[in-house]
Amino acid sequence: MTTTPMPRFPAEFRWGVSTSAYQIEGAASADGRGASVWDTFAHSPGRIADGSTGDVACDHYHRYAEDVALLAGLGVSAYRFSIAWPRVQPTGSGPANPAGLDFYDRLVDALLGVGVDPVATLFHWDLPQALEDAGGWLARDTAARFAEYADLVAARLGDRVKLWITLNEPFIHMSLGHGMGVHAPGRMLLFDAFPVAHHQLLGHGLAVSALRARSASPVAIANNYSPVRLAGGTDADRTAGAAYDALHNRLFTDPLLGLGYPDAPGLDLNVVRDGDLAVIAAPIDVLGVNYYNPTGIRAAEADSPLPFEIVPLDGYPRTAFDWPVVPDGLRDLLVGLRDRYGDTLPPIQVTESGCAYDDTPDADGRVPDPERIAYLDGHLRAVREAIDAGVDVTGYFVWSLLDNWEWAEGFTKRFGLVHVDFATQARTPKSSYAWLRDLIRP
Repeated sequence: MTTTPMPRFPAEFRWGVSTSAYQIEGAASADGRGASVWDTFAHSPGRIADGSTGDVACDHYHRYAEDVALLAGLGVSAYRFSIAWPRVQPTGSGPANPAGLDFYDRLVDALLGVGVDPVATLFHWDLPQALEDAGGWLARDTAARFAEYADLVAARLGDRVKLWITLNEPFIHMSLGHGMGVHAPGRMLLFDAFPVAHHQLLGHGLAVSALRARSASPVAIANNYSPVRLAGGTDADRTAGAAYDALHNRLFTDPLLGLGYPDAPGLDLNVVRDGDLAVIAAPIDVLGVNYYNPTGIRAAEADSPLPFEIVPLDGYPRTAFDWPVVPDGLRDLLVGLRDRYGDTLPPIQVTESGCAYDDTPDADGRVPDPERIAYLDGHLRAVREAIDAGVDVTGYFVWSLLDNWEWAEGFTKRFGLVHVDFATQARTPKSSYAWLRDLIRP
């Protein structure tokens, strides 16, 4: 970590932290909540690294007031949370479950009461299991159901939510959940997963219209991006890098900005109907950028089912997830988005950026995490460099407020600014919490 002072950010810059419903809420069957694909997946033997589930997670459903107090103490101006679709619509269709909406009503009011803007993500991967049983995102009807769900949520919260995010990381949900089977719902379709991409994007476009009919607040989507770092200099390596870039970085951005689908390997466009691309390209107010690391790519072997090979990036510090720590990748990504999309690119907010380390309390009960402080320091400097290069970046959300249930890794990975003892649910702010608090204080 550099010892030079952190450059100042614009006064209106949005400082935030992010979480997601299934990872923190718990209360899996409380007050009429239905089952999601992640409930089913987590309860399937062998799917989760430590055999755990999100049934309790961080018990945020019952402890949200304590977590809102942590947000107030941190001094952030915004909190990005997700709404559990099966808590609002237990089967993914039909009328809203009043008790489910009541919870988010209480949460939103509590946030506003301490001066924190509610930023609500509508879909963070927890599709109602009943919809999955009917085809899930492979079925076009799910896009229509998503728009109806967005309407129900906006009708209740649209006067107070300050920023709507339709989807979280649709590429990851498509690739890990439907392409390779390591996330819920556990399908292994490889390139046959493209309908999942299209129907998520179609659902996004339909939800944008539903949200605008109910709420005056801006609308965004949160995409995961990973800049390509070539591991070789041959024409075949460059072709492989372009193929990966099209799938990971352009597939869920080009059509949003009116450019249609990129020339990417394996896309069967037969699922695209007349008018779909216009719906998908409904104007958004903010592009959410989730960044963790670049991806090393080289040409694949001749017998590979993929047109590229993913390789480790050497020479960088590693997180507990074994991800390389590359702050410059975030600067390059932000500048690259501006250069690629020009005037069609809306303002950017970094909606996730964070790192997992094996944080444990010391003998005095404190939780030092100097590696996370160094990570945040480097990535915030990268954001400032992108702003200085003319990129319109208006916010940064740390992933995550709390140590949580980390999907297929269960409780084995800790991303939080706040340590959670999962046996007692005790929250202990880490040293990174104090560092960020002091940084963002005016």
